[in-house]
Amino acid sequence: MRIKLGDLTKIKTGKLDANAASEDGQYPFFTCSKEPLRISTYSYDCESVLIAGNGDLNVKYYNGKFDAYQRTYIIENKDNGKLFMPYLYFFMEAYIEELRKQAVGGVIKYIKIGNLTDARIKLPSMNEQKAIAEILQRAKRVIELRKKEISKLDELINAQFVEMFGKCSHESVKAAEVCDFITKGSTPAIGEIVEERKEKDIPFLKVYNLSFTGEMLFDDNPQYISEKTHNSKLARSKVYPNDVLMNIVGPPLGKFALVTDEFKEWNINQAIAIFRAKERILPRFLLYALMQPEVLEPFVGQAVGIRQQNLSLEQCRNLKFPLPSLDEQKAFVAFAEQVDKSKIIVQKSLDEAQLLFDCIMQQCFK
Repeated sequence: MRIKLGDLTKIKTGKLDANAASEDGQYPFFTCSKEPLRISTYSYDCESVLIAGNGDLNVKYYNGKFDAYQRTYIIENKDNGKLFMPYLYFFMEAYIEELRKQAVGGVIKYIKIGNLTDARIKLPSMNEQKAIAEILQRAKRVIELRKKEISKLDELINAQFVEMFGKCSHESVKAAEVCDFITKGSTPAIGEIVEERKEKDIPFLKVYNLSFTGEMLFDDNPQYISEKTHNSKLARSKVYPNDVLMNIVGPPLGKFALVTDEFKEWNINQAIAIFRAKERILPRFLLYALMQPEVLEPFVGQAVGIRQQNLSLEQCRNLKFPLPSLDEQKAFVAFAEQVDKSKIIVQKSLDEAQLLFDCIMQQCFK
């Protein structure tokens, strides 16, 4: 049996502007961003599920004192003993994609209160709701733990880089001196990018496929272009395994990727620059050299523009960083590759936990 959410809950919105936040505030302040801000006062003291009402819709659970932005929906139980709020949280996590489909508006999409009150939720017994929520909470804790482990391993590689090269005096080189001609991608015509790959189609990378850790995130919303487009209109922006990519249009700036060998050839859009290592530098070392704060922060500080920040190819070619010997670079890369082996094990565990979580969510709420 499915019941309308409006029959089980009280739904309202917060009252405050986003600028009401205070960095040193005592209470959480829920806005439409994924992470809550802080605020010095509170208007609510309850157990609730909170839904961001516009932008990239997201779901949060909180029990205690808080305040909320005027476009954040606050869902409270009607205290009729029928609904377990952590169960509702997981239902809304599953339902958020449907809300995104229902969202209206121009540049910034938004939902209305009716999108929430009319949502129909499967309502098993209270004991079943608690059991489902407990299983999902355990799976989610494992997922978060594995993500933290991977993050710590990434930090370990960075720490080793600093340990090996942070205090050493090496010659400083420009990127253009140790890379092939540094260029950027191109934008294909409308309709030339597809999401379903046909045989011989070429993967096409955008800024969201780059990350702040240098990992390439191609599995999320992969896109492709035809081999013909790749070899003609976009021939200048071909990339290959071990190329280092960096976004030059933001915000945010400072995202990177080391191209993998999943495909023999790739292509990129105009917001990404290509750094192709020559014989004096190893690609993995080049990636981490560019990502170091003492190299990256002054470089990003040269960006021009307000709403859109831009870095030029000339600035990329003049980017300076220390260059140790090849033997030193090889020692660092060997360490990073050993850490990668640990990351693979943790990633496998993460994937298994995520699969379990997704299967339970599918079974309970779809």
